Amino acid sequence: MQSKSSRIETIDLLKGFVMILMALDHTRDYFHSVAFLYDPLDANYTTIPIYLTRWITNFCAPVFCLLAGVSVYFVSLRKAKKELSIFLVKRGFWLIFLEFTIVNFSWYFDLEFKNLELLVIWSLGVSMLALAALIHLPKKVILLFSLILIFGHNLLDSIHFEGNVLWSILHEVSGFLITDNWNFYVGYPIIPWIAVMSLGYYIGDIYNKTFDVNKRKRILNYLGFGSIAVFLIFRFFNFYGNPTDWVSMETFTQTAMSFMNVHKYPPSLLYLLITLGPAFLYLAYSEKCKGSIVNFFTTFGRVPFLFYILHIYLIHLLALIMAEITGFGWRTMILDLWVTEDPTFKDHGYGFDLWVVYTAWILVIACLYPICKKYDLYKSNNKQKWWLSYL
Repeated sequence: MQSKSSRIETIDLLKGFVMILMALDHTRDYFHSVAFLYDPLDANYTTIPIYLTRWITNFCAPVFCLLAGVSVYFVSLRKAKKELSIFLVKRGFWLIFLEFTIVNFSWYFDLEFKNLELLVIWSLGVSMLALAALIHLPKKVILLFSLILIFGHNLLDSIHFEGNVLWSILHEVSGFLITDNWNFYVGYPIIPWIAVMSLGYYIGDIYNKTFDVNKRKRILNYLGFGSIAVFLIFRFFNFYGNPTDWVSMETFTQTAMSFMNVHKYPPSLLYLLITLGPAFLYLAYSEKCKGSIVNFFTTFGRVPFLFYILHIYLIHLLALIMAEITGFGWRTMILDLWVTEDPTFKDHGYGFDLWVVYTAWILVIACLYPICKKYDLYKSNNKQKWWLSYL
């Protein structure tokens, strides 16, 4: 049997790993020259390095959402269900509030908030609100609920309600022009994300300190290899689980890109299978990992929200500086200009080669590591402070 700290550390390790990958994707958003021109996963235009840089970051949102559910399970070991529900409701509304304020400003640097978006922090907040109710159900019902939504939500893909905000929030990504100067965009419809978090809560049982280590590893192997196998079968036959089919293209590489390009907004069944499957395998084989590299990743995994907020502000600030240095002017990084006043900005030539993206990414991680390390130490030494659980 492993210690509680060892079991939790493997969760923090994976959480930290995907957070760092997430920072790569966001650095690419602000620095890469072609980020404003085409979808990096479009096999008709992309290159292998660009494709892989974007594709590997697919793991971030679903894995973090799943692990958030596991983390709620750990909290449930310390709190009664009523107390846990209250905590989840407070934390859920807190995250939604932050999405509209601090997080939104970090993306745009626009004091007028002309572009309000429902993105990943919003989806985590809503998922916690849903989980506040779901935890009162029997565990098997939670599992059934999660699987029905994950495997069944693509049945809704053919249903469209033009201009319907509620339907967009539930299932279909959409943007709405509320006024001439105010845009509202739903990027993370909630149905599949709620199910991923509730599945994580259900899976948390295997991390109970009385649970056999070898049995946990077998379960994670079944989940991992099973998810990948279902993905390969469904995807190969274009059977079900993704709004678009893969197609045979001019080269093998392009065909492979098409095959692996699955739908993220909202996350299709196949998207979840091919991202969560490897994550389960990672969890199965990472529990014995030790050393300085593990400590490095777990540092970020223990303070994910602080890292999330700081990394967007830092990346955006660096992009603002680089825009000024390269002659485009810092105001081009006040992103209301992109959406309203200057829709042709993407043709002006701002941006850098991929190696600059990676250099900026490494710089961001290096700058944030000591801050996260210090904050992690502060949290460890001040566990009695209730407000720390919200940051």
